[in-house]
Amino acid sequence: MRLTNGFDISASALTAQRLRMDVVSSNIANADTTRAKFVDGKWMPYTRKLVSFETKSQPSFAQSLNTAMADGTGEGVRVNKIFEDKSPLKQVYNPSHPDADTNGFVYMPNVDITKEMVDMISATRSYEANVTALNASKAMISKALEIGR
Repeated sequence: MRLTNGFDISASALTAQRLRMDVVSSNIANADTTRAKFVDGKWMPYTRKLVSFETKSQPSFAQSLNTAMADGTGEGVRVNKIFEDKSPLKQVYNPSHPDADTNGFVYMPNVDITKEMVDMISATRSYEANVTALNASKAMISKALEIGR
């Protein structure tokens, strides 16, 4: 077990949560974007993006158990993928909108600001928890080095 394993794990989590906050920010910024991509000859609205995490390595359960029993450390986390939410787009009646169809409906992004704010708070709290863990690891190493003097 390396002395800096705790730093590595916290750093990977900080990086992953920072990317998650960036994706949530993009969703909020594009909540009203009706022309995000051009598909089959017509403009489509923005589609909400989601982030999926995974452990840095994908060992079997037995390997994970043996590793945990041997040194008690994990590998950290990384972003597996950023993917589009498959929930339906919002349909709003607004015949004066330039992107309205022949019936007067506009397809709006499937972004719910309330959900995005909950995701942002969750990512922020996770980020803060990892900063706290990083600072605790730093304090323990500092104390250990002082004792050794």
